[in-house]
Amino acid sequence: MAADSAEQFCVAEERSGHCAVVDGNFLYVWGGYVSIEENEVYLPNDELWIYEMDSGLWTMHLMEGELPTSMSGSCGASINGKLYIFGGFDDKGYSNRLYYVNLRTKNGTYRWKKITNFKGQPPTPRDKLSCWVYKDRLIYFGGYGCRKHNELSDCFDVHDAFWEGQIFWGWHNDVHVFDTTTQTWSQPAIRGGDPPQPRAAHTCAVLGNKGYIFGGRVLQTRMNDLHCLNLDTWTWSGRINISGEKPKDRSWHTLTPIGDDRLFLFGGLSSDNVPLSDGWIHSITTNGWKQLTHLPKSRPRLWHTACLGKEGEVMVFGGSKDDLHFMDTGHCSDLLIFQTQPYSLLRLCLDCIGKNATLLKTQIPCLPSKLLQQVLKKITFWAAVSHRQEKKAETERQSQLNTT
Repeated sequence: MAADSAEQFCVAEERSGHCAVVDGNFLYVWGGYVSIEENEVYLPNDELWIYEMDSGLWTMHLMEGELPTSMSGSCGASINGKLYIFGGFDDKGYSNRLYYVNLRTKNGTYRWKKITNFKGQPPTPRDKLSCWVYKDRLIYFGGYGCRKHNELSDCFDVHDAFWEGQIFWGWHNDVHVFDTTTQTWSQPAIRGGDPPQPRAAHTCAVLGNKGYIFGGRVLQTRMNDLHCLNLDTWTWSGRINISGEKPKDRSWHTLTPIGDDRLFLFGGLSSDNVPLSDGWIHSITTNGWKQLTHLPKSRPRLWHTACLGKEGEVMVFGGSKDDLHFMDTGHCSDLLIFQTQPYSLLRLCLDCIGKNATLLKTQIPCLPSKLLQQVLKKITFWAAVSHRQEKKAETERQSQLNTT
């Protein structure tokens, strides 16, 4: 493969604890960390990696403006073409800063803006929290972080304390809202229901006006409970009683809304510290979980990201295949794509042409121009897939030779 082709088919660097969002035909990835010689190294804060879904190509763009510090465990979400980053952990500790960048830039320049002229009180510093996006608002829940003695409350489970400075670390179950139109922080009055236990490394998703939460960790316990918060009335459901089998306890997993009434759960770290590769679909209508049986067992992921693509695809990027507490070396850079519904006939035809471009090379130029553009992107997509598979196979062969 030529050097320029190899560069064209590059992928975003391996990482865990990063942020990823989808806007239009693109997946955007920022931040996170990797391990180099047993040291945690944060990814550059001025790099934005962009994956184009149609062509399957990655590009890296340098960012400008008021850059966030390089962090892991930040919470990323997109509203109206803007990527918002809140919280996280860096070399100096936990953050409660909020930044945004316009992804729909006209001139190709991605410029960070730190939000400082807000009204209200932001959450206390924390990482590994989650966010619902609803009615142009960012609604944050939970996370692990620090509080001062005068900030202790029922929404905080203490893990450790530094008495000299009266600083406490622990898990949260509070809810905070940032209204992106008025630049205002607020803490809604919960009007009913039992809130979930404080936690971090959980996951959340929005369906309609309900914000769902699954699993997470507090102290040495990982959970598999499902809760939802009505984002109009601010009432908690309490623990939702599930009919039938359900996923095991876990943290560092993902939950992605697919369709109007289904949630896709993937991966995580189990209570016995085993990286998970299982996938489940929860139906709101039947109030039941169903495990997917066709997923590969050899590709576990934890502290990854998962975003919904154009045709019901769930795009899982990065994360680790190892238990990060004991062997922090298995960070990944591959993109796993899970098909959760049948593809359109057009999509199937484009894929078929793209995979068989060599056989059809005389017929392809005869296609109408609009269709030809789509076909050329699919040819690139499948060429990139083939190149990455060959490169991975070669790496595995070299690894086997080195061990023998």
